[in-house]
Parts: sequence; structure tokens; C-alpha cells
Amino acid sequence: MKKYIKILLAASVLSTAYSCKDFLEVEPSNAVDYDKAIRTANDAQIVVNGILRQMTSSNYYGRNFIIYGDAKGGDFTLFSQGRGLDPFYTFNHSAQANSYSSFWTSIYNIIYQANNLLENIEKLQSQGTLENFALAKSDALTIRALAYFDLVRLYGKSYTDDKNAWGVPNITKTLLYDSQPARSTVAENYTQIMKDLKDAEAGLPKTKRDGYVNYYANKAIQARVYLTMGDYDNALKASEEVINSGVYSLYTNAQWVSSWSNQFGSESILEFVIEPNQGDLARTSLAFYLMRRNHQTGALGNFLASTPFLTALNADPNDVRKGVMARDESSATRLGSCYKYSGSVAFSGDKGSSNFTAVNIKVIRLSEMYLTAAEAALKSSVPNPTKAAEYLQAIRKRAPALTPATAANVTEDLILAEKSKEFFGEGIRYFDMLRLNKTINFDDAFAGISVPTRTSSINRSFYRTILPISQDEINANPDIQGQQNPGY
Repeated sequence: MKKYIKILLAASVLSTAYSCKDFLEVEPSNAVDYDKAIRTANDAQIVVNGILRQMTSSNYYGRNFIIYGDAKGGDFTLFSQGRGLDPFYTFNHSAQANSYSSFWTSIYNIIYQANNLLENIEKLQSQGTLENFALAKSDALTIRALAYFDLVRLYGKSYTDDKNAWGVPNITKTLLYDSQPARSTVAENYTQIMKDLKDAEAGLPKTKRDGYVNYYANKAIQARVYLTMGDYDNALKASEEVINSGVYSLYTNAQWVSSWSNQFGSESILEFVIEPNQGDLARTSLAFYLMRRNHQTGALGNFLASTPFLTALNADPNDVRKGVMARDESSATRLGSCYKYSGSVAFSGDKGSSNFTAVNIKVIRLSEMYLTAAEAALKSSVPNPTKAAEYLQAIRKRAPALTPATAANVTEDLILAEKSKEFFGEGIRYFDMLRLNKTINFDDAFAGISVPTRTSSINRSFYRTILPISQDEINANPDIQGQQNPGY
């Protein structure tokens, strides 16, 4: 893992210097004296800002990770190949080509920076500092937990499939230059994730903290992790704590569409900030990848809604979620292009109409907690279909003409279908399909594209549902060679 460590050292210093420029100009920092940059709680917060900034890169929440979670889940399709990130949809990846090792490197860079911050805080505390680092420490632990959760879902089998399979290396300390850590198991990764989240709770405020993690964002991540683990009792407990906190409230049907043109709405539990001229990826942004192909704007129309998704969405012509969909290039009537990350179909952004490519990433919304609680209540050790139906109906009523959810008709599939419509384009669908081992059907026939690298229907038994460890990483870390994912 020598190569990986070199990249992390360089990227950590450069990104921190970029994000914390004013502070670092007071006392220049490099790989040797980086720890001297952190002396006060304010210094630590500046480093947290830099880490959050890195999480919105194109290789992570700024674009690729969100698209990955939908392109592989059956709700997206392609109108034409070769426009960018096709291999996500076609599963055309191997250890030698399209391995998307940028996920590995970028996310481990974030983990490295979190580790560095945590170690420096620990060092200062051992020296008797009077500074209160509780908030920064909790920020770093929660960020590290989220990063590991995302990594293990990309490179490891589902917890509910084989928790003893290889996950990713658990690295909780800064490493020596020549360190070559082996992969931990999926179960070991999840143990570390939950430890970090639990350890972080006490230092986080229970008030809204726009652009940052708070106590309820931590709890919402816990709910997402527990659901992925199939621990429905704890998923229900965590999601209900967020719901019942009173800090957040669901958008009304009249508010739902306009919520995408505003920052930090009443449903937004965790939102990563993308500022114009800082994290704005412009024509390579998430917004542009989901827009209709347009030569004037430069959008390529990379991904469109699949026909089965649109059929479900059109079951109620008055479903408010149709309001962020616009026609795609295939016809004047097919509403297959998503404009959530343009703020709205009117290109209004969330910082003004001229900044429609610098729209914040809504990582977790309250509606997810309602649908998590619905599924968890249905599957808990003491199933409660009445409660499940109540939570589901709170979101299902966004399509007012649909038959209301009741204790008699609520099912896992009904909840999953609602989640598909609510979170289209938000990077959730694929991971739900994997954890539940659902069959994923791809709409290849829509544009008649050829996909020789997978069949039109798959489930998690298909080896390419998880990414390979790149050959470059294996060459740099021979100890990991025998731990390549099966089939690659």
C-alpha cells in the first residue's frame, strides 16, 4: 500500500492547505510539521471544513458516488453510450480497467485526514490542553464512520449476504510510509463504524447545524447502517429518535419541489455545501450528468430515468415528485431527466439562478428516516404493521391519488417502491437492492444498447456488484493480492 500512502500524504496536505489557506499562511505546514497546525478548537474546525470540502469532490458525494448508487440500481438507463460513467451502468469494470480506484483513494484520503485530526487532538489532550475539542473530535469520528460505511458497501459484500467476507482495511491511525495493511472483514468494518458513531454522540449538539454533522445526523447515519445490517430493532430506535426530535419536519406537497432550490430546508438532516467557484464542478457536475442533452448548456444527457421507474412515478399524475423531472432527449413528452441538482427545472439553483451547478448535496433527509422506520417497524422483533403503514403513508401521500398505506397492505416491496420514487437520483437505490438481494432489472431495451458485461437482470450473486481492488493497489501492497474480490 506504499503507493496509496504516498497519494494520501500528498492529497491530505494539499487539500488541507487549500481549504485552510489563511490559517496555514500563519505557520506553514508540510507532511512533517502538519500536526503543529492544530493548536486550538478553531484550528481543528478549520481542518474539519477542509475534510467536508473534500467529500464534495467529483470522486465522492460531488458526483460519482451519488450516480453509482442509482446507475446500478435499475432506475437509471442510457440513451446513448460513451457520454461518461457508462461502466457504472454496464458493470464494465475489472482490476485493470475501470476499477474506479478513485473511490478508494479519495475516501481513504478523507479517513487519513480524520485520523490525523483525531491523533493531534489526542496528543494535545495528553499534554493538558484547556481547549475543548469535543465537537471537532465528534465531527471527525462521524465523518470517518460515514466514509468507512461507503467504502465497505463499494468493495465488500452486503452485511446480510456474508459479513465474514473481505471488506476494506480498517485504518484508524496514521500509517508509516511503508505500511501495507490487509483487508478487514465486513463485520469488522461495521464494528468500527458503529464504534465511531457511538463515540461521537456525546460531543454533538442537538440543534440544527447547517452544513455540518449534529447529533441527529449521527443518529440518522446509525439508522442507515443498522438497516443495512438487518438490525431492524436498532434501525427503528435510531430513526424514531430523529423523527421525534422535533428538530426537522417533512415538506408539505406544496413545498417539496421548491425545497430543491433552497439550502438547509426543514427536512435536511445532513447537507454538504457546494459553493460557486469552490466545489462547483460546472459542466462535470452531478446536475449536468442528470440533465437533458443540450448543446447550449453543454449537458450530455448521461443518465435518464428507466421506463419502469417512470411507469411507477406516473401511477399518479399529480405525484409532486414529477415536478423535478423534465423531458429527456428521446421525446418531447418523456419526463426522464432529473433536475434535483439544478435546484429545479427552472435552473434556479439553491444560491440563485446563476449558480444551478453549485447545489448542495442532500446526504440524508427526514423522509428517509420515515421510510427506514416503516421498514424497520414491519420487520422488527415485534412487527408493527400499523406503525409501518403510518410512516409509509406520511411519504406516500406525495402521490395523493394512490391507495393509502394501511396495516393490511403495507409490505417491504411497497416501502421499497416508495423509496425509489422519493430518492431518485440521490444514490440510495442500488444499495437497497443489494442489502435485500432484490433482482435488478435494467432497461437496456429503451435505446437498444448492447451490454455484454452483464445480463439484463442480476442480483447480488453477480460478482461485479462490488468493485475490484485495482491492480495498482495490489502491486503496491502484495499482502492484499490474495484478498481480491471473487471473480476479478
